[in-house]
Amino acid sequence: MSAITTETHVDNIKTGIQAGLVGGLAFGIMMAVMGMLPMVAMLVGSDNAIVGFVVHMLISAFIGAVYGLVAIRLPESWGITVAAGAVYGVIWWVLGALLMMPLMLGMAEMVFAVGEMQWWSLVGHLIYGVITAVAFVQLKQRL
Repeated sequence: MSAITTETHVDNIKTGIQAGLVGGLAFGIMMAVMGMLPMVAMLVGSDNAIVGFVVHMLISAFIGAVYGLVAIRLPESWGITVAAGAVYGVIWWVLGALLMMPLMLGMAEMVFAVGEMQWWSLVGHLIYGVITAVAFVQLKQRL
C-alpha cells in the first residue's frame, strides 16, 4: 500500500468520523426526545441519559469511520448517496439495535424482536445513515 493510498484512507476515516458525528447528533436528539438514551447508557453500566448520549456519539463516530472507508468507492450521485446512507442505516439497525445491543445487555430473547421501539429505532438509523452519507459527500467536497 502506498503512502498516498494510506493517507487517502486516513482522510476518509477522518471525514467519516465527522460525518458520523453529524448523523449521530440528529439521531441522538431523536433518542433524547424519546427517552432512549438511558438504555444506550446501560451498555457501559449506567442509566444516565448524558452517559447514553456520549456512548451513542462514540458509536456514531466509529460507524461513520467505517462508512468513510466504504463510501469513497461509491459513484458520485445524490441518489446513490441517499440510497447508500439509507442502506447503511438499515444494516446498522439490524447489526446494532436488533443483534448486538440486546446481546450486550443480556436480553437474548430480544434478538431480532421487532416491536414499536425497534421500528422507531429503524427510523433513527435511517435518519443517521442518510445524514451521515450527505455530510460525508459535503465534507469531501470541501477538502
